[in-house]
Amino acid sequence: MNVKGGYLADFVSLLFPELCAACGESLVANEHLICTSCRITLPYTNFHLQPDNIVAQQFWGKIILEGGFALFYFAKGGKVQNLMHRFKYKGQKEIGNLLGEIAGAQLIKNEVFKTVDIIVPVPLHKKRLRQRGYNQSACFAEGLAGQLNAAVAEYNLVRPTATETQTHKSRFDRYENMQEVFSVLNPEELKNKHVLLVDDVITTGSTLEACGAQLLKVEGLKLSIATIAYAE
Repeated sequence: MNVKGGYLADFVSLLFPELCAACGESLVANEHLICTSCRITLPYTNFHLQPDNIVAQQFWGKIILEGGFALFYFAKGGKVQNLMHRFKYKGQKEIGNLLGEIAGAQLIKNEVFKTVDIIVPVPLHKKRLRQRGYNQSACFAEGLAGQLNAAVAEYNLVRPTATETQTHKSRFDRYENMQEVFSVLNPEELKNKHVLLVDDVITTGSTLEACGAQLLKVEGLKLSIATIAYAE
């Protein structure tokens, strides 16, 4: 029965091959979601080796961070954009889990991120959450948590106010659009903890700054930031 099942699986995979979420090529045996070639050649930032990297610098003089990180560089039309599109808009939330695991394997080598207690994903407004069916930042957080041995607090930081899309706004307009959008429901859970705030892509950093400003109101909280990609 197992042999027949194996033949059937091989036949199905021949007719309907699983494709790499980054390059679109067929995956071979033992490859999952992302092919081996892409896993090696994706544009990793290696920010976990650079304490004063450009993500950390983006928040200098705005909010106090222990560390900043992004796994990949983002370029329009590139493989990372393919990954993010499938992850956010095609329902392939397992991509976020995998990228979290890959990012976590890097961050656990960094002394700052080793001390993370709780991972907090940037929240979606409930209307957008209903439309998408999941919070992509929470999927990323779950993958990170297993590597960093940290808890995920998905529903402590909330977004009670819906905002307009940030896509076509200037840096100043994005900042104005995000003010007083977020709130912390249970400060006691985060008190005196090292919190890792996570999102999918960082551009101007206005969303992360607004979230971070609310989190840092919690007594004794130390804050770090990690994202899947950095868009220059």
